[in-house]
Amino acid sequence: MITAIREVRRAKGLTLEEVAQRCVPPTTAQTIGRLETGTRTVSVAWLNRIAAALGVDAAALVTLPERPSIPVAAAIDGNGAQAPRRAASVVAPSPDAGMVAVTVTGGIGDYRAGDEIWCERLTPDAFAHALNRDVLVPRPAGRFLFGRLIGREEGNAQGGGKLHLLPLGAGARQQVVADPAWIARAVRLVRALH
Repeated sequence: MITAIREVRRAKGLTLEEVAQRCVPPTTAQTIGRLETGTRTVSVAWLNRIAAALGVDAAALVTLPERPSIPVAAAIDGNGAQAPRRAASVVAPSPDAGMVAVTVTGGIGDYRAGDEIWCERLTPDAFAHALNRDVLVPRPAGRFLFGRLIGREEGNAQGGGKLHLLPLGAGARQQVVADPAWIARAVRLVRALH
């Protein structure tokens, strides 16, 4: 199996040691290096451990022939743009199961017309993971609310509790939504530059 562990790790700006320490349970940088180079066989269990440590889906670590990649020409930081020290490429993002998208038809807040916001659906037990993030919340009659989740009150056995959202845009007032069945946390912004 050909993996893209090294490419994804480098794209995330992580060292072998950092990935090794993020694994559960932690491992050694040498082991991660061997898995990257193929000198050690990558099992499904290892693939899942490394994917969790990198914060990606395990499928993102498997290189398939038809999967497009783009060569990295430069890296940008506070000192400007520099050529990468080693050849690298980035892999086009792929959606996870259960994701939903929000399209921006008119600029509001940090978003511009034409943006796509990819969101990961969360069940009530995971709502706390979306605090201080932009979320999509379903409302009755096919309506939605999109804004920053700024607070959460615990629910009971029948519901997910109350969510406090700050809608996008200047002068927007906080809104409270009670017991939504799910929410979707914004995880990726796709923007075309013109």
